Amino acid sequence: MAAPGLRLGMEKLFEMPAAVGRQSRAYSKSQNFAEVLRLPKSQLTKLVYPLQELEQHLVRDTRPHLHMRVFDPSLEDIARAESVFAASQRNRIEYVSSAVRLDHAPALSRPEVCFIGRSNVGKSSLIKALFSLAPEVEVRVSKKPGHTKKMNFFKVGKYFTVVDMPGYGYRAPEDFVDMVEAYLKERRNLKRTFLLVDSAVGITKTDNIAVEMCEEFALPYVMVLTKIDKPSKGHLLKQVLEIQKFVNTQTQGCFPQLFPVSSVTYSGIHLLKCFIANITGNLN
Repeated sequence: MAAPGLRLGMEKLFEMPAAVGRQSRAYSKSQNFAEVLRLPKSQLTKLVYPLQELEQHLVRDTRPHLHMRVFDPSLEDIARAESVFAASQRNRIEYVSSAVRLDHAPALSRPEVCFIGRSNVGKSSLIKALFSLAPEVEVRVSKKPGHTKKMNFFKVGKYFTVVDMPGYGYRAPEDFVDMVEAYLKERRNLKRTFLLVDSAVGITKTDNIAVEMCEEFALPYVMVLTKIDKPSKGHLLKQVLEIQKFVNTQTQGCFPQLFPVSSVTYSGIHLLKCFIANITGNLN
C-alpha cells in the first residue's frame, strides 16, 4: 500500500478537467515511414525529432537544460521499430482483454508498458496513433473526459503488451487508486510507465501525485507531452523548459529526456515507437 499521506493525495486524482490551446496542423494522418524519409529535412526533423526542432528556437543559455539526445536513434533504427508496430499475419496486433483489478488482468509473460495520465490528456488517442499501422485494432477514443474505466491490454505481436490505464482526475473510476496502485506495484513484467502530461497545461497537482506514486514505488517512468499541435510555439517552449526543469530537479526515476507528441500531426510518434521497441528489447 502507498503511504497514508500519498494515498490521501491520490484521492485528489478524481478532480478537474483540462484546457487546450492552438497551432496549425501540418499532418492530418499517419504516414508510411518510407514517405516520411522523403520529406524535406526541416519537415522530417519536426515530425520525427520534435525536441530538436524546438531547440532551434531556444537561446543558447537554455539549451543545456534540455536532454534532447539521451535517446538518439538513427532513422534506420526508427524504421526498424516501425515494423514492430506494423500488423501482419506473422505480427498480430490486437486487443486482449480488460480488467478492473490486477487479479483479473491477463497472465502475459511478454514485457509490458503502460500509459497513465489525467482524464482528457489524450491517452487513448496516443495509443491509437501508435497502432496506426494496425487499423483493425479498436482503441476507443472519446471527447468526454474519463471514458476509459478499465485497464485495457493490447498485444503487439510476440514482442510486448501495451496497457491503456484509466485516467485520473475528472470522472476517474471510483476504484482507480486500488486498481492502479496494485498494478504498478505488483505487475512483474512492467518495463516502463509512460506518464502523459498535457503540453498546453503543464504539470498539474494531480500529475504531481502520479509522479509521487511512481517515485515511491521506484518505477522507471517517462514523461510524454501530449497535444503539442495545440499551444503556440512560445507557450510550448515555455512548458517544455518548465517540465524539463521539474524532471531534472524533482525526480529520480524519470527518464531525463521528454517525449513531446501529437496524435493529430503524428509529430514525435515515430520516435516514441522506437523508444518502446528499444526498452522492450526489440531493437536489436
